[in-house]
Amino acid sequence: MNKYAVSAIGLLILIGVNGSIWQKEQVLSNGQTVFLTLAPVDPRSIMQGDYMRLRFELESQVRAQLPQDQTENSQGFVLVKLDDKGIAQFINLQTEPTIIEPHTAALQYRVREGKIKFATDAFFFEEGQGDIYAQAKYGEFKVAENGELLLTDLRGESLIKLNKKALD
Repeated sequence: MNKYAVSAIGLLILIGVNGSIWQKEQVLSNGQTVFLTLAPVDPRSIMQGDYMRLRFELESQVRAQLPQDQTENSQGFVLVKLDDKGIAQFINLQTEPTIIEPHTAALQYRVREGKIKFATDAFFFEEGQGDIYAQAKYGEFKVAENGELLLTDLRGESLIKLNKKALD
């Protein structure tokens, strides 16, 4: 392979990576804010440092509505109604991210090996912050029009930001 081909492939990879970063930045800047209620979690990993393994209450509602043939490996969208604070409440499952009324959002989910996932199942934080993040009650997400979710933060009771300054 000559040096021009290698350079062209390298350039295409850089364009692809930067395009993906730009798309994520657009979701962070322009996406709708949605809060998902957390289920009980564990805020520690010896091998990976401090992080919180995430589970969301919405998972059990999705699982209850999944057709039997979609319980192992599938994907779809869950339509949620948002209260005045942006906290999501289950409405139904969909195959496309269709919004039918105001104050709703379609959130992409995936089922992998029987586990339901919304964007990620872990939140990493600075070492020594475990006690602060143990108070988390909500996951804060930005949602793109296509239902893609990006976890941006964890929030405490009454959606309070979790950091040393906010809790002092």
